[in-house]
This record gives sequence, structure tokens and C-alpha cells, in this order.
Amino acid sequence: MNSITTANQKLGLCLRRNGRRFGYRLWLGLVLGLLAIDGASGARADTAKDFPPLLQGIGIDQRLNDQVPLDLQFRDEADKTVRLGDYFGKKPVILSLVYFGCPMLCTMAENGLLHSLQEVNFSVGDQFEVLTVSFDPNDNAELAAAKKAVYVGLYGRKGADRGWHFLTGDEASIQQLTRAVGFRYKYDAQAKQYVHATGIMVLTPKGKIARYFYGIYYPSRDLRLGLVEASANRIGSPVDQVLLFCCRYDPATGKYGVVIARLLQMAGLITVVSLAGLILSLSRSRKPAVGGL
Repeated sequence: MNSITTANQKLGLCLRRNGRRFGYRLWLGLVLGLLAIDGASGARADTAKDFPPLLQGIGIDQRLNDQVPLDLQFRDEADKTVRLGDYFGKKPVILSLVYFGCPMLCTMAENGLLHSLQEVNFSVGDQFEVLTVSFDPNDNAELAAAKKAVYVGLYGRKGADRGWHFLTGDEASIQQLTRAVGFRYKYDAQAKQYVHATGIMVLTPKGKIARYFYGIYYPSRDLRLGLVEASANRIGSPVDQVLLFCCRYDPATGKYGVVIARLLQMAGLITVVSLAGLILSLSRSRKPAVGGL
């Protein structure tokens, strides 16, 4: 795990223990500002023909109202074989596709999902389920269990361990699931990393795709509305696609991963600023009152 990810996790734990989220919100806000600038410069689905070769064929297509194959088999964080349909039937489901060894955006996307879930007054396990599924067939239950421990712990609500599931699977199941939801990615053998876009899907209790959210942060009000609609088996409308890609950076050409390189540089700076702000706030709150009161 890289230093930025480690620092980000430590920051999240510190903020949670002290009941202060301003640093994390500052971090997300500045990152989103950076993404808005880069997104406007050409990371839109309608300019896919202008993408560099590494990004050709990468994206997330909106397949609203399509059925997800519920008979697919995966393995949960306890290394138990499960059916996708085991998590459907009564509640809407948020689907997040990542890979656990991702050194770039997957952790940021999962952190963004966590932050949004913390702001929604519905609770994981009560009103809806969350499936975080790895699209790397080399990921295993041990990695899934470690990820679950981190995110369920940070989420901090009772019963979340029964509602937030981290799954791994074989190539066949992964391919069928990703094709069903329109998630297009590929493996970059030179960098030994996956090239992919980021986003989540909201599914109905019957397993139909109700709504897409793109990027690494999902507005809690919109996410709540998506869950309400999906719970009633209503399908949302197509949304604008501003895609953020996760891929390697080639310093020799500067053609690939420019967004990622700038994002990670900014993330390091913002983490330092956030920590400094948190320390300043805590020091002020601990100053003794005048006269010893």
C-alpha cells in the first residue's frame, strides 16, 4: 500500500475518533475540484475516440433496467462460495467494482463511497446491501476480509458487517458480471495494473440496474434518492458521464495517466494540509479557559 493511501487511512481513523470530519471533507472537496477541471478537459464518454490507445475500450456504459445474472458464483470474505442472488430479493444493492491491489483510484473510490454512506440516514444491512466485488481474479478472501475490516470499522454502524460484502471470483464470473453492468476494463501487462474507470451502480431488489454514479465521490442526497427509487423497483434516468480513469503514468511520453499523476500529487499536499488543520483545531479546543474555568 502506498504512502498516500496509508496516510489517508490514518487521517480517516483520527477524524473518526475525534468526531471531526472537516479535514476529510476538505480533502474530498479539493480533489473534486481537480477532477472537475480535468473532466472538462476531455475525460468525457462522448470524446472516447480521442483517448490515447491505453484508454481505448475503457469505460462504464449505462445499461439501465438490464438484469444482473444472479446465478453467478463468487467467494465471500470468509472464503465461502456464494451466489450473487444471495444478496438480492428484499433490499436495493449498491455495487462497487474495484480490485484490492489497486495502487490508485480504487481506494479513493471506496473511501468516497464510505463517506457518502456515512452521510445517508439509511444504514447498510438494514435498508440496503453493499457489494464490493473485485474484478481481479487473483484477489482472494484474505484480501477481501482485510478490506471489509477497514471499511466496516470506519463506517461504524451496528449490523454493517452483515450488509457490506467483499467478494472475489474467477475470471468467468467476473467477466459476466462486468459485461452485464457495462464495466469495460483491461489489464496493462507492462505496468501490471488494471486500466479502468470508476463508479458505482444501484440495483433493485430484483437485480436490475437502476442508476449509475461516476467518479470517486457520490452526493449523499442523490445516493439516497437512488436507493429509494431502486427499493420501489423504479429505474432512474441516464446521467452525464464524466469518467475518471485509473492507469499507469509513462514519464517518457506523458500521454497516459496525466489526471492520475496530478491527482496523487495534489492528494499528498492535501493530506498534509488536512492534518495540519486538524492539529490546529484540536489544539484550540484544548486551550484552558481564562481564570481556570
